[in-house]
Amino acid sequence: MGIQQQATSARLKVGVVGIGWAGQQHLGAYSSIEGVDIIAVAGMEEDLLAQMKQEYAIPHAFARWEDMIGLEGLDAISVAVPTFLHAPISIAALDRGLHVLSEKPLARNGDEGRAMVEAARKAGRVLDVAFNHRRRGDIQKLKSIIDDGGLGRPYYAKGSWLRRSGIPTLGSWFTNPEMAGGGPLADIGVHVLDYSLHLLGEPKVLSVSAQTHSELGPQGRGGNARYTAGPASHKFEVEDFASAFIRLEGGGTLILEAGWASYREVDDLLDFTVYGTDGGAELRAVGAPLQPVGSLKIFTEKDGENADYEPEALPGLAHQAVVDDFIAAVRGGETVWGQHDGSLALSRALILDACYKSALEQREVVL
Repeated sequence: MGIQQQATSARLKVGVVGIGWAGQQHLGAYSSIEGVDIIAVAGMEEDLLAQMKQEYAIPHAFARWEDMIGLEGLDAISVAVPTFLHAPISIAALDRGLHVLSEKPLARNGDEGRAMVEAARKAGRVLDVAFNHRRRGDIQKLKSIIDDGGLGRPYYAKGSWLRRSGIPTLGSWFTNPEMAGGGPLADIGVHVLDYSLHLLGEPKVLSVSAQTHSELGPQGRGGNARYTAGPASHKFEVEDFASAFIRLEGGGTLILEAGWASYREVDDLLDFTVYGTDGGAELRAVGAPLQPVGSLKIFTEKDGENADYEPEALPGLAHQAVVDDFIAAVRGGETVWGQHDGSLALSRALILDACYKSALEQREVVL
């Protein structure tokens, strides 16, 4: 049976590379989907690998991802490993005819991301990226209000994800530019960039002017056990705070902030503020991502009087929605696969490249 038939009529066989927090989200999501079998898992942590194998009754477990993607019968894999491995694993899997769901960001930079997209197009397979925060219920509710014209034409927006002490282990792969591609701008800022542009209707980005700061991390401050990824093995060589002024086609403006560490409130803040010609909105999720629904306020008027309100938003499905959509795309067959080639995630990577270039050269960068 060919992969086209498998995708539309048979059980799908999937594998997961990486068994940290993200990999475990993928495993849990796959296990809840009817007609999907997890047949392989790969990870370097021997005890945890054995635990995941037993918990999900996975027949094959590997220490090396190269061995896993060579397993006969695989249809698709998730890639949930450090960023520097996204491109080599994804490209190798696509070349073998496998569909790929990668964690964010797409890659360390736009060049690697472009190679991944080209591999997906050449193979005619799905390449999706896990932007799970756009699946939040409050963001989806705000998206429906904007799309329905409730704010008129948005012209200014600001999005941020800020932590007090949230560096993912001082000296882990997260803080090594060769392994991570960047600091909080690449790690959590890419989520803010994604949901902000998603909410605004995917306007074209014309230029960016960005600044990065590395103030607390190099001094050994800003870490927190909640974000611990493992023992320190690298110097702190990335930013711990970043901001960007982003010009949008049509005259719109997006301000973006991403910080792992700064002297602010203890709880994380994920937020989005937008001003439109007929209304505005403010979303504040204090304690995100552990807080599934934030405070959403809509500011508008009716008959010359203020008509502000607070719409109800339900929790979203996060990684479950990401994996559900990935499986739906794979099952959609060849007519659908070409619509999922990773190009949207590549556009995000190119914007991040421009931000880092702007900060490095202290100038505005035109895309």
